[in-house]
Amino acid sequence: MIPLHDPEHALRPTAIALGSFDGLHRGHCRVIAAVTEPQAAELAPVVPTVVSFWPHPREVLHGETRLRLDLPEEKLELLEPLGIQQLVLVPFTRELSALTPERFVREVLAEQLQARRIAVGTNFRFGVDRSGDVDDLARIGAALGIEVHVLPMLWDGAERVSSSRIRRALAAGNIAEAGRLLERPYRFSGPVVRGRGLGRQLGWPTANLAVDGRKFLPLEGVYAALAWRDDEGEAMAAVMNLGPQPTVDPLAPSAVEVHLLERSLELAGARLTVQPLRLLRRQQAFGSLEALSCQIRLDADLALQDCCSHGGPSSAPPPA
Repeated sequence: MIPLHDPEHALRPTAIALGSFDGLHRGHCRVIAAVTEPQAAELAPVVPTVVSFWPHPREVLHGETRLRLDLPEEKLELLEPLGIQQLVLVPFTRELSALTPERFVREVLAEQLQARRIAVGTNFRFGVDRSGDVDDLARIGAALGIEVHVLPMLWDGAERVSSSRIRRALAAGNIAEAGRLLERPYRFSGPVVRGRGLGRQLGWPTANLAVDGRKFLPLEGVYAALAWRDDEGEAMAAVMNLGPQPTVDPLAPSAVEVHLLERSLELAGARLTVQPLRLLRRQQAFGSLEALSCQIRLDADLALQDCCSHGGPSSAPPPA
């Protein structure tokens, strides 16, 4: 896997694709191609690099929580097939945010990362109060001998392809639309932690996932899903509950619970990756545990049909 670096330990000199690239959709890939395509190699030796800020600037400046479609570790696996050789996360601080556009380009990109080429999207802003735009970047880069490539937005119908659009699809439980915009399956993972065993008591044992709190999760509800252990290649049909437990314990915090269909495995301590396929229903409170168990049976039957129509369990996880 490609390395994750801070600027101090980055490989240099660099050809930089600059931006958050959250979701790594088709528009992002066009920007990245500008530093990995054959003509970029003419600048050799340069290291094709993605540079992003961490944490998100709005978290530092405005105290907002910004959940990510792809966490840095997940992004490494997605960037490698694109020809990127390293992901560099620039620590975003108030001090960094106070740099003028000129100082940011000179001190961070030119001096620290020894950039020879920079690629951005047309909406890229930088420097104090986001005062710098792509025209400023091109002007400053030219003065420093850095090639600057500005890539246009990618449109899909009447709306551009964007991370915000993918989030809206997930927030509505529209897994198919999110996957279409991503051009890859949406997934998340986490270690299996011990729960209270309530699912087992109902006859539906579940694996409880501790998903990183910075990960953007879809709409709460019950989903058909594929799941697999990260140390094995076999994808398994599953039904997943995402959210609280309104019938069993309405006061309990939200959880990710996965029940494997037609399989019985000991998953405690394993790391599980989940790929939701379709939202089956929203959560609801039932009048009894028996009624809940009957509904889970219906959910499981629908989930199994979905998994089979998706191709069913296989010997290896679907490609990213």
